[in-house]
Amino acid sequence: MTLTATTDAIVTEVRTSSGTLSLEDIKQFLYREARFLDDRDFDRWIDCYHPEATFWMPAWADDDKLTEDPQREISLIFYANRGGLEDRVFRIKTDRSSATSLPEPRTGHNISNVEIVSVDGDRVDVRFNWFTLYYRYQNVDTYFGASFYTIDYSGTQPVIMAKKVVLKNDYIHHVVDIYHI
Repeated sequence: MTLTATTDAIVTEVRTSSGTLSLEDIKQFLYREARFLDDRDFDRWIDCYHPEATFWMPAWADDDKLTEDPQREISLIFYANRGGLEDRVFRIKTDRSSATSLPEPRTGHNISNVEIVSVDGDRVDVRFNWFTLYYRYQNVDTYFGASFYTIDYSGTQPVIMAKKVVLKNDYIHHVVDIYHI
């Protein structure tokens, strides 16, 4: 069964192939994923992703529109599967990333406006707004945007199948990494 949210209805509960899922269940999963980033618990953060999960942050083109094809157009971040994320985490944890050398950055993720967009079997599409506060070298930076996830609820734990992040304040003075968004 496929459900697509309309602009009139607030969907607070959906039926997947595995059972009933509430909006609160989805929020708790999103909060947990964000907390793993804030706690720099990258191993548990990686566990939130399916091995075939895509992770994409498109770039803003000169016409102020987002790029649409990560394979043919520029992206701020693109990993075609979890292996790319695992490599990124390895670099962060082993200080092989210039973006994460000491002192380690501190982040605080905040999530709001979580909406269920559609359901197809055990997969749920959600969107939400977010902002992240980032502290390093006695400076605080703010990042904000919207995220679009496809989450698979067929297993014992939900896993992200696709993550698209729209960074709305992309005029920034340093490298954006996975923990900023």
